[in-house]
Amino acid sequence: MRSDIMKRGLERSPHRSLFKAMGYTEDELGRPIIGIANSANELVPGHIHLDRVVEAAKAGIRLAGATPMEFSTIGICDGIAMGHEGMKFSLASRELIADSIELVASAHPFDGLVLVPNCDKVVPGMMMAMARLDIPALILSGGPMLAGHWDNSVVDLVTVFEAIGKVASGQMDEDELRELENQACPGPGCCSGMFTANTMNSLSEALGIALRNNGTAPAVSAERIRLAKEAGIQVVALVEKGIRPSDILSEKAFENAIAVDMALGGSTNTVLHLPAIAHEAGIKIDLERFNEFSEKVPQICSLSPSGPFHMEDLHRAGGIYAVMKELAGRGLIHLDALSVTGKRMEQNLEDTRIFDHDVIHYANYPYRSRGGLVVLFGNLAPEGAVVKQAAVATEMMSHRGPARVFDSEEEAVESIRKQAIRKGDVVVIRYEGPKGGPGMREMLAPTSAIAGSGLDKDVALLTDGRFSGGTRGAAVGHISPEAAEGGPLALVQEGDIIEIDIPARKISLNVDEKTLEQRANQWRKPPPKIKKGYLRRYSQLVGSAATGAVLRE
Repeated sequence: MRSDIMKRGLERSPHRSLFKAMGYTEDELGRPIIGIANSANELVPGHIHLDRVVEAAKAGIRLAGATPMEFSTIGICDGIAMGHEGMKFSLASRELIADSIELVASAHPFDGLVLVPNCDKVVPGMMMAMARLDIPALILSGGPMLAGHWDNSVVDLVTVFEAIGKVASGQMDEDELRELENQACPGPGCCSGMFTANTMNSLSEALGIALRNNGTAPAVSAERIRLAKEAGIQVVALVEKGIRPSDILSEKAFENAIAVDMALGGSTNTVLHLPAIAHEAGIKIDLERFNEFSEKVPQICSLSPSGPFHMEDLHRAGGIYAVMKELAGRGLIHLDALSVTGKRMEQNLEDTRIFDHDVIHYANYPYRSRGGLVVLFGNLAPEGAVVKQAAVATEMMSHRGPARVFDSEEEAVESIRKQAIRKGDVVVIRYEGPKGGPGMREMLAPTSAIAGSGLDKDVALLTDGRFSGGTRGAAVGHISPEAAEGGPLALVQEGDIIEIDIPARKISLNVDEKTLEQRANQWRKPPPKIKKGYLRRYSQLVGSAATGAVLRE
């Protein structure tokens, strides 16, 4: 066993003494040691209940004859960090999470790992650590929050964000907003739509690194606790069989994840996270791969923010395996890909069916014939830009308008809330990329302000930052190279005409090359916004959003 190097033999008597100081018995130390990375805290609603999930996983590990040992990791709530300086730290936390797990699991050589995340950057951070360490492991998420109910409507966190714009424009009063905020998030779990956390947890099933229903079983359900026990049992089986992440995280596994992502209409953040996880697995996933799958994979689900359904509906309809089974019927899933069940996907999907075709459409009767995400290229984004076309109104699939230029999120939000943005405008928010932000903030506040003001079918928003999975509208992010690197976004001036053509995969700045060259010669790199601490170091090491914003070696 891998753990023997820290517990077996004469020379390890002091090590065993330290274990015994914590109450471990000789019998417990003689078994396989399974590390549990627990991201529970009292800051994040998706993580507030994880201790209970972890206790169930420990029970499963003990049932299977192994010994669990728990350690902690950090977690940030993107919703609470949204719209202020705190959001600069969210994406950057992904690297710290991966690094911290690598450190603990290398210093204490576990035989296997159960990784327990739930929210935005914790999920990909743990997946990155899993691929990097390459010891038997699986992902066990905390599960989605239930949707809220208010004023005869089904609501969620994005409803609250968009309501701020409604209050500002006089469509709602503050008392109604307070009632809404009390009902929108009814309990533990990651926010209830197909936002980033739920997208990544769903893709854990498609990648094969989690058990069935890991992405959809509600956080408050008994099924979630049973699933945790099964995960504890299964990780011991992985240790016994010697099945490692490198056996599962193949190129086929990532293609399955991209296919499911397109079918779900998932968060644009997956275009950052999947390449980053693949990078740790020694696989290159470029942005063109997403366009290839967008062309051939139909969008067969429509969940909030782009549709009426929530994660509990998807779970009831059959979950991620049902989506995969429907795609497999069109030859869009690699059925020979291995998973943590120890079986190929073909075996996993045998007894799967769709229970509600309103939630999961037939592939030949999709919500959209193309996938939910698309990458745009052009002289404004030579390395690419990402848009969730599943959340774009039909009339905004092609748009041409004057640039309204802002050098920070705060400037843009203030202008939107003062109703200074007009129909037809293209709001440009720059110097918010991985380096320039630093940290590549999510722009849910400005997109929600636009939607709440009723302009989501008239105004586009472009940024070298990124968007929440809860964003809807013509929101184009990840523009690369970013403005802080001297990318074309830095050269845009107020009133320049910008054209967005999502069906044609194009984004263009209608300014001649000579003028752009003159502007480039006059451009000067702005001073760093953060001059000390972790974010300063992060800004010096982080790479382009086009390659997953991974740290340079």
